Amino acid sequence: MRRATIRTQAKQELIDITPQVERAVREAGVQEGICTVFVPHTTAGITINENADPSVKEDLAALLERLVPPGLHYRHAEGNSPAHIKASLVGSSVQVPVSGGRLQLGTWQGIIFCEFDGPRSREVWISVHS
Repeated sequence: MRRATIRTQAKQELIDITPQVERAVREAGVQEGICTVFVPHTTAGITINENADPSVKEDLAALLERLVPPGLHYRHAEGNSPAHIKASLVGSSVQVPVSGGRLQLGTWQGIIFCEFDGPRSREVWISVHS
């Protein structure tokens, strides 16, 4: 398993981490298998979506902000309940097939790290198996 460090700059931020995951696949030397990307944080998530147009990430972030707005009467005392809820909605892991030593993502797909309680230094765990 490889660990990648992601340094976020904003409270909510969606970051393309496809290059880091591709590097982990190359370094693992697996030709045929599966790559699991896992986020070990309760206020961050991971998803796969269009990566060609940055407005897709902006739209996703804006919709999540509307679905889970700050300022509601949340019971969690730390004040980051919206981040926990958004992370649960997005999810904490994705899996991508590996073939020919490469991630088998669709033409426009990328792996997106989702920060909901930044800025912070985060980890992403990448496991590649044949």
